[in-house]
Amino acid sequence: MNSYIGALDLGTTSNRFIIFDRQGRIVGLDQKEHRQIFPQPGWVEHDPMEIWRNTEEVIRGALAKTHLSGRQIAAIGVTNQRETTVVWDRRTGQPFMNAIVWQCTRSDELCRRLSQEGGQDRFRAKTGLPIATYFSGPKLRWILDHVPAARQSAQKGEALFGTIESWIIWWLTGGPNGGAHVSDVSNASRTLLMNLHTLAWDEEILKILDIPSSMLPRIVPSIDPQTWGATRADGPLGAAVPVCGALGDQQAALVGQTCFEIGEAKNTYGTGCFLLLNTGAQAKASAHGLLTTVGYQMRGQKPIYCLEGSVAIAGALVQWLRDNLGFFKTAAEVETLARQVADNGGAYIVPAFSGLFAPYWRSDARGVIVGLTRYINKSHIARAVLEAVAYQTLDVVEAMHKDSGVGLNSLRVDGGMVANELLMQFQADILSVPVIRPQITETTALGAASAAALAIGQASGFDELKKNWAQDKRWEPKMAAAQRQSGITGWKKAVERTLNWMD
Repeated sequence: MNSYIGALDLGTTSNRFIIFDRQGRIVGLDQKEHRQIFPQPGWVEHDPMEIWRNTEEVIRGALAKTHLSGRQIAAIGVTNQRETTVVWDRRTGQPFMNAIVWQCTRSDELCRRLSQEGGQDRFRAKTGLPIATYFSGPKLRWILDHVPAARQSAQKGEALFGTIESWIIWWLTGGPNGGAHVSDVSNASRTLLMNLHTLAWDEEILKILDIPSSMLPRIVPSIDPQTWGATRADGPLGAAVPVCGALGDQQAALVGQTCFEIGEAKNTYGTGCFLLLNTGAQAKASAHGLLTTVGYQMRGQKPIYCLEGSVAIAGALVQWLRDNLGFFKTAAEVETLARQVADNGGAYIVPAFSGLFAPYWRSDARGVIVGLTRYINKSHIARAVLEAVAYQTLDVVEAMHKDSGVGLNSLRVDGGMVANELLMQFQADILSVPVIRPQITETTALGAASAAALAIGQASGFDELKKNWAQDKRWEPKMAAAQRQSGITGWKKAVERTLNWMD
C-alpha cells in the first residue's frame, strides 16, 4: 500500500529526502551537501545541476535505506531555500549560469537605483516586501543584464525562471519533456514580482524590471489536489508519484509546527533565522522592517498570511567560527566551548556579513566584534556567537509586537540549532517567554509532507496535524530583569557600530 509521503527538503547547504508515515513520523532519510560557491565578496552561488543530481541521489538513497519502492510513496511535497534564482533553457534544461543564492548581494546597485527612483518601499503595498538584494526579482534582472544568452532566450520565450522548488519540480515531472513549470504562492510571494492581493504576477513591476512574463512559472496553491504532474517512471523514484505540495522552507516549518491560528509563531534556526507570525486571511503591512508574506494556501481557500522577520546569519555564524577561524572541528562543540564561561565577558558579535536583514534592512552594514579586552578568550567569543542569534531574534520579536499588537506568549522553535540547549535557554531569557521544541524537529520537511498528505486526502485536515504535534522540551525564562536589560543595551550599541561601513 502506498501509505508513505516523501518530502524533498532543498536547503541552502544540502538536499534531503525524508519519508514519513501516516502519523508524521520519520521512517528514513538520506542527505547530501552541495557546494557553496563564492566568486567574490558578497556573491553566493549554487550549481543547479548539482542540486538536481543530488536530489536524484537522496531519493534513491532514502528508498534504499528504508527498503521501500517508489510505488509505496503516495505523494511528494517539496520545500526549499527561498529566493535563490535559476534561469534555464526550456529546451535543454541547462542553466544559463549558476543559481544566485538568497544571501547574494550582487544586485545591490540595481536595488539602490530602484529605491532612488521611488523609495525602498515603492513595491511594498503590492508585494509586502522592501526593495532588497534578498529577493528573486532583482537577481533575475541581474542575470538578464549580465548574461546575454539568457536575455536573448528570454526574448524568444525559450528561457524559464524559477526558485529552487520550480527548478526541481520541473525536472521531477519531466524536465524538457513536459515538466511542470510552477511556483507555489509562498515562494512566489518572495520574488518581489507577485501581487499579494491578487496572487498573480504584477505587470507593472515586471515592466519596471524589464522581465518578460513568458519566463515566469504558473502560480499554484501550496496544497493542491490538482497535482502538477507525476514523477517519471524512469526517474529516481522509479514510479509515477504525484507532486502536489510545495512551500518555501520557512512557511513549511510554520505548517510543520501547526501554527494555524492567528498569533501563533515559530522560529527556525538554520543557516539564517526566520520567525513567522500567523496573521490570518488578511495581509498585514509592516511599518517596522518586517515582511508580509503568504504562509500557505489550500486550493479553493483564501491564503493565510504572515509577518516574517528574516535574519541572514544564524547557524552560518557557527560555521564561520568553525571553518574560517578554526575554533573547533564540529558545530556541536560551540556549546561545550561557550559553557566554559558564565557570560560573554562584555563582547558582542553582530554577523552582518552581507548587511543586516530584518528589522533594519541595511546593505551598508558589515559584521563587527565589539567590546574586546584582554580578558576575552575563545569561550567568550563562542558564547557571543550563540547570543547573537538570540538577540537578532529579539529584534524581530520587538518589531512584530509593534506591527501586530500581539504579544508573544511562547515561541515554537525548530532547525539544526535547537539541539543547542544553552542557546535555547538564553533565547527564553532574552525574550522572557517560554521556548518550546517539538518532538519532531524536522518541521520544514514535515510541513512539506503535510501539504502533500492534505492534497491527496491522506490527512483529513489541520486538526489531525495538530493532534500529531507533540512537545519535546520547554525552556522557561530565568534571567533577572536587570541582567537581561543590560545585555540588550549592549547588543543595540553593537548593532549601531555595523552601520555605514560600505559606501
